[in-house]
Amino acid sequence: MESFTHLRRGVTPRRLHADLDGLKDDELGRGGFTGRTANIYRRHDPTAFRSEGPLRPIDVLAGELEPTDATDATGGPMLLFSNADCRIHLSRRTEQMPYFARHIDGDLLCFVHRGAGSLETEFGPLRYREGDWVYIPKACTWRQVPDFETTLLMIEATDEFRVPPPGQLGRHFPFDPAQAVIPEPKAFETGDGPQKDGEYAVRLVHDGGPTTLFYQHHPLDVKGWRGDNFAFTFNIDDYNVITSDSVHLPPTVHLFMQATGVYVMNFLPKPAEGVPGTERTPWYHRNVDFDEIAFFHGGSLYGIEMPPGLLSHAPQGVHHGAPEKARERARRKFDDFTKVDWKVIAIDTRRRLVPSAEVLSHDLGQH
Repeated sequence: MESFTHLRRGVTPRRLHADLDGLKDDELGRGGFTGRTANIYRRHDPTAFRSEGPLRPIDVLAGELEPTDATDATGGPMLLFSNADCRIHLSRRTEQMPYFARHIDGDLLCFVHRGAGSLETEFGPLRYREGDWVYIPKACTWRQVPDFETTLLMIEATDEFRVPPPGQLGRHFPFDPAQAVIPEPKAFETGDGPQKDGEYAVRLVHDGGPTTLFYQHHPLDVKGWRGDNFAFTFNIDDYNVITSDSVHLPPTVHLFMQATGVYVMNFLPKPAEGVPGTERTPWYHRNVDFDEIAFFHGGSLYGIEMPPGLLSHAPQGVHHGAPEKARERARRKFDDFTKVDWKVIAIDTRRRLVPSAEVLSHDLGQH
C-alpha cells in the first residue's frame, strides 16, 4: 500500500538509481512514473528475453517505410500505430498537396524530422523547419507546400492537445509558450492555389473516410481571427531541458503537450549526471500503465550514434530500456562524456497501441 516512507527489503542501494554494485535496477511503477513505485534490484538483465506472440517490442526505420504521399501528390500519410485515443502516422511529402485537408476526429500534432516548407492554414501561412512541432486544431483546414522532401511524424488525438499545467518551476519551464510562432491571417483569393474544373477539394480525414468537400471559392479566404484556439509551430531548440546532477530524471519532466490518454515528450541534449555512481541511462522498467513510442530524431548517447528515423515501440508491461552493454559502457566512460547529445521524441499512450500491417512487415526484430 502507499506510504510516505517507502519500504526497503533485502539488498538495496542507498541512493535511487545509483551505486548498483552489479545489480540491475528495475522499476515497477504506476501512472507513468508519477504514481506508486517499486524499485526491484535484480541479478540479470530483464530485457534479455525472446518473445512469441503479438505483445512484443517493435523497431522500424522510418526511411524504409513508403507512405503514398512520398510518390503520389494525391496520396496521404501511412498509419503506424493506433488506439481509441490517437492515431500515429508517417508522412514523407515532396510535392505540394493538390487538395486541402481537414482532420475531423481530433487535433493534429506533427513533428518535422526532415525538411522545410510552409503550411497554409485558416489562421494564415506557417513556415516550418527541421525540429518544429506543428499544431493544427481539430477541423482546421490546411495544405502543405514543402520546399523539398519533408518527413513528418503525425499524432492525431481524438481529444484536444493541451499545454500541461505549470508545475513548481512556473509557466515558462520546461518551455516558454511565448516562443511559439503564431500565424498572421492571409486571405487567399479565388483563383489561387490548386483547383480542378474550377473547384477546390477539401479532404476530410476521419474514421471510415475520407470524405471530400468541393468549393467554388478558396477555402482559406480568412481576413482575420481572434481567440485562443489556433495553429502554431514550436521548435525543440527553444525547449528548456530540466536536469539533475545526481539522478537520471523520469520522462515526465520532459512533457511538451498532452491529450486524454496521450502524452508527448522531448528528450534533448543536456548535461550528463555528474555525481559518481549515478546511473546515466534510463533504468529498466515496464511502464505498467502506458505504451511507449520513441522516435530518434538524431544525436548520440555517450559516443554511440543514434540511428535517425528509428521508431521504437515498447508495449506496457514488457521490460525495456538500454541494454546492459550500453549501461556498462556508460559507467566505464563516465569521465569521458559530460553531455547527453540525444534528440528523441517520445509518445506515451494510456491504451495499448495496435501496430499497422506495414509496421509489422518492417519490424527489424523479425528479420
